Amino acid sequence: MSITAEKKADLIKDFATKEGDTGSPEVQIAILSERIVNLTEHFKGHKKDKHSRRGLLQMVSKRRRLLDYLKKNDESRYQTVIKRLGIRK
Repeated sequence: MSITAEKKADLIKDFATKEGDTGSPEVQIAILSERIVNLTEHFKGHKKDKHSRRGLLQMVSKRRRLLDYLKKNDESRYQTVIKRLGIRK
């Protein structure tokens, strides 16, 4: 359900705005998106796992708040992130 250290390091490297950047909204959104995809796959085989579903909803909500923050403060960064992750249509 969680992501591997290598995958997380790749996401950080790909979305970091500068060297050693792990806290920017882009990196946080990318990591949350990967975790959401993994949990969504988990639920295809475990339909009654309600406790993990609550965690999924919390992650989706946190990603939504981060995206709203990014859109409010820097529209171009927001557009770049959603295009690279394929979140919006």
